[in-house]
Amino acid sequence: MGRRPARCYRYIKNKPYIKSRFCRGVPDPKIKIYDVGRKKAHVDDFPLAVHLVCDEKENLSSEALEAARIVVNKFLTTKCGKDGFHLRIRVHPYHILRINKMLSCAGADRLQTGMRQAYGKPVGKVARVDIGQVVLSVRSKDANSAFVCEAIRRATFKFPGRMKIFVSKKWGFTDLFREEYLSLKEQDKLKYEGVHAKRVRAAGPLDQVVV
Repeated sequence: MGRRPARCYRYIKNKPYIKSRFCRGVPDPKIKIYDVGRKKAHVDDFPLAVHLVCDEKENLSSEALEAARIVVNKFLTTKCGKDGFHLRIRVHPYHILRINKMLSCAGADRLQTGMRQAYGKPVGKVARVDIGQVVLSVRSKDANSAFVCEAIRRATFKFPGRMKIFVSKKWGFTDLFREEYLSLKEQDKLKYEGVHAKRVRAAGPLDQVVV
């Protein structure tokens, strides 16, 4: 018996049901890699950030997330090179789906119990996403803006429901607007943390304060 189509599990109905010591025997999610491309690139290298934002409250299956990751990775690798971008999947599939398996062989009606004791067995994993939640983000150089938008547009076909593409006004994956980032960089008030950077606050030990 194959996988059920995603429309069977699209809507969020019940409480989160996660893997625990009480719920065992859960199949692993299809998506194993959440960061692709030049993921250790310095924050200064990739100023452009483009986000895929979900416009519905729904479940996104781990298979759909993996398919979107593959399509974005393949397109951007051919257009920008494998070191020309950094893709990050921003949601994780923790919610477990269940299936109440029915027999379809001859004489099944003698063995089946119908809706009696219908609590199903784990069959897969999904990510629960809300309206306005970022599903995936790509950072790259400004010259690759058209390629990044096209790659993310292709990824939207892997998901159910409405998706929106936003070109961020902020610098890369930081929470600083571009003008703000550049002015803080000139004043030497940025604390670099690999792919991220944050403002040095005028608080704390006096020997560490930047005035």
